[in-house]
Amino acid sequence: MIQNNISIRLTPEEFDAVQKALEVINNTLSPYLIQLTPEQRRQLPKMSDKTTPFVEKSLELAKQYPQFVPEIMDVNELKVDFDSVQTLRSLHKPLEKLYDQLSDTILLAGSEAYTASLAYFNNVKSAVAIAEQTTAEAQQVFDELNKRF
Repeated sequence: MIQNNISIRLTPEEFDAVQKALEVINNTLSPYLIQLTPEQRRQLPKMSDKTTPFVEKSLELAKQYPQFVPEIMDVNELKVDFDSVQTLRSLHKPLEKLYDQLSDTILLAGSEAYTASLAYFNNVKSAVAIAEQTTAEAQQVFDELNKRF
Protein backbone atom coordinates (compact mmCIF):
# COMPACT_ATOMS: atom_id res chain seq x y z
CA MET A 1 0.00 0.00 0.00
CA ILE A 2 1.30 3.45 -0.89
CA GLN A 3 1.88 5.51 2.23
CA ASN A 4 -0.46 8.47 2.46
CA ASN A 5 0.86 11.13 4.83
CA ILE A 6 -1.52 13.90 3.92
CA SER A 7 -5.18 14.18 3.05
CA ILE A 8 -6.54 17.70 2.88
CA ARG A 9 -10.09 18.69 2.10
CA LEU A 10 -10.72 22.37 2.64
CA THR A 11 -14.40 23.14 2.76
CA PRO A 12 -15.63 25.75 0.30
CA GLU A 13 -16.23 28.04 3.30
CA GLU A 14 -12.64 27.58 4.52
CA PHE A 15 -11.26 28.19 1.04
CA ASP A 16 -13.38 31.34 0.63
CA ALA A 17 -12.28 32.63 4.05
CA VAL A 18 -8.62 32.18 3.12
CA GLN A 19 -9.16 33.80 -0.29
CA LYS A 20 -10.86 36.79 1.34
CA ALA A 21 -8.10 37.12 3.94
CA LEU A 22 -5.46 37.05 1.19
CA GLU A 23 -7.42 39.66 -0.74
CA VAL A 24 -7.51 41.93 2.32
CA ILE A 25 -3.77 41.49 2.86
CA ASN A 26 -3.04 42.12 -0.81
CA ASN A 27 -5.31 45.16 -1.05
CA THR A 28 -3.87 46.63 2.15
CA LEU A 29 -0.20 46.10 1.35
CA SER A 30 0.00 46.39 -2.44
CA PRO A 31 -0.03 50.21 -2.52
CA TYR A 32 3.18 50.15 -0.46
CA LEU A 33 5.03 47.22 -1.99
CA ILE A 34 7.41 47.30 -4.94
CA GLN A 35 8.94 44.66 -7.17
CA LEU A 36 12.66 44.83 -7.88
CA THR A 37 14.38 43.23 -10.82
CA PRO A 38 17.01 40.60 -10.02
CA GLU A 39 19.67 43.12 -11.07
CA GLN A 40 18.29 45.79 -8.74
CA ARG A 41 18.23 43.28 -5.86
CA ARG A 42 21.82 42.33 -6.58
CA GLN A 43 23.05 45.93 -6.62
CA LEU A 44 21.39 47.12 -3.41
CA PRO A 45 23.26 47.12 -0.09
CA LYS A 46 21.31 44.86 2.24
CA MET A 47 20.27 45.57 5.81
CA SER A 48 20.32 42.28 7.67
CA ASP A 49 19.87 41.23 11.27
CA LYS A 50 23.59 41.87 11.65
CA THR A 51 23.48 45.44 10.27
CA THR A 52 20.16 46.46 11.85
CA PRO A 53 21.81 47.60 15.13
CA PHE A 54 24.20 49.77 13.08
CA VAL A 55 21.30 51.45 11.29
CA GLU A 56 19.38 51.88 14.53
CA LYS A 57 22.39 53.46 16.26
CA SER A 58 23.04 55.70 13.22
CA LEU A 59 19.48 56.99 13.41
CA GLU A 60 19.78 57.64 17.13
CA LEU A 61 23.11 59.46 16.76
CA ALA A 62 21.99 61.45 13.70
CA LYS A 63 19.16 62.88 15.81
CA GLN A 64 21.48 63.53 18.71
CA TYR A 65 24.32 65.04 16.63
CA PRO A 66 22.69 66.61 13.57
CA GLN A 67 25.84 68.60 12.74
CA PHE A 68 27.30 65.40 11.23
CA VAL A 69 24.33 64.65 8.98
CA PRO A 70 25.37 65.07 5.33
CA GLU A 71 23.25 67.34 3.14
CA ILE A 72 22.23 64.39 0.96
CA MET A 73 20.62 62.63 3.92
CA ASP A 74 17.17 63.21 5.40
CA VAL A 75 17.04 61.91 8.99
CA ASN A 76 13.24 61.84 8.94
CA GLU A 77 13.31 59.59 5.85
CA LEU A 78 15.90 57.38 7.54
CA LYS A 79 13.45 56.94 10.42
CA VAL A 80 10.55 56.23 8.05
CA ASP A 81 12.62 53.64 6.19
CA PHE A 82 13.89 52.01 9.37
CA ASP A 83 10.41 51.87 10.91
CA SER A 84 8.94 50.43 7.71
CA VAL A 85 11.57 47.67 7.71
CA GLN A 86 10.71 46.80 11.30
CA THR A 87 6.98 46.77 10.57
CA LEU A 88 7.26 44.79 7.34
CA ARG A 89 9.68 42.28 8.88
CA SER A 90 7.11 41.56 11.58
CA LEU A 91 4.66 40.69 8.77
CA HIS A 92 7.22 38.90 6.64
CA LYS A 93 8.26 36.28 9.20
CA PRO A 94 4.82 34.69 9.71
CA LEU A 95 4.02 34.99 5.99
CA GLU A 96 7.32 33.31 5.12
CA LYS A 97 6.60 30.49 7.56
CA LEU A 98 3.10 30.08 6.11
CA TYR A 99 4.52 30.13 2.57
CA ASP A 100 7.08 27.44 3.46
CA GLN A 101 4.40 25.26 5.06
CA LEU A 102 2.09 25.74 2.07
CA SER A 103 4.91 24.86 -0.33
CA ASP A 104 5.83 21.76 1.67
CA THR A 105 2.19 20.66 1.82
CA ILE A 106 1.78 21.13 -1.94
CA LEU A 107 5.01 19.21 -2.54
CA LEU A 108 3.95 16.28 -0.33
CA ALA A 109 0.39 16.09 -1.69
CA GLY A 110 1.70 16.32 -5.26
CA SER A 111 4.30 13.66 -4.58
CA GLU A 112 1.67 11.31 -3.20
CA ALA A 113 -0.63 11.94 -6.17
CA TYR A 114 2.23 11.38 -8.63
CA THR A 115 3.42 8.22 -6.84
CA ALA A 116 -0.10 6.76 -6.91
CA SER A 117 -0.45 7.68 -10.60
CA LEU A 118 2.88 6.00 -11.40
CA ALA A 119 1.72 2.85 -9.59
CA TYR A 120 -1.47 2.84 -11.66
CA PHE A 121 0.42 3.47 -14.90
CA ASN A 122 2.96 0.72 -14.14
CA ASN A 123 0.14 -1.71 -13.37
CA VAL A 124 -1.55 -0.89 -16.69
CA LYS A 125 1.81 -1.20 -18.47
CA SER A 126 2.30 -4.64 -16.91
CA ALA A 127 -1.17 -5.70 -18.02
CA VAL A 128 -0.39 -4.60 -21.57
CA ALA A 129 3.00 -6.37 -21.51
CA ILE A 130 1.44 -9.70 -20.58
CA ALA A 131 -0.23 -10.80 -23.80
CA GLU A 132 -3.05 -12.80 -22.21
CA GLN A 133 -4.00 -9.85 -19.96
CA THR A 134 -3.93 -7.27 -22.73
CA THR A 135 -7.40 -6.02 -23.41
CA ALA A 136 -8.61 -3.18 -25.56
CA GLU A 137 -9.32 -1.27 -22.36
CA ALA A 138 -5.82 -1.82 -20.97
CA GLN A 139 -4.26 -0.72 -24.25
CA GLN A 140 -6.54 2.33 -24.40
CA VAL A 141 -5.66 3.36 -20.83
CA PHE A 142 -1.96 2.78 -21.48
CA ASP A 143 -1.99 4.80 -24.71
CA GLU A 144 -3.83 7.68 -23.05
CA LEU A 145 -1.47 7.85 -20.07
CA ASN A 146 1.65 7.23 -22.14
CA LYS A 147 0.91 10.42 -24.15
CA ARG A 148 1.29 12.43 -20.95
CA PHE A 149 4.18 10.52 -19.41
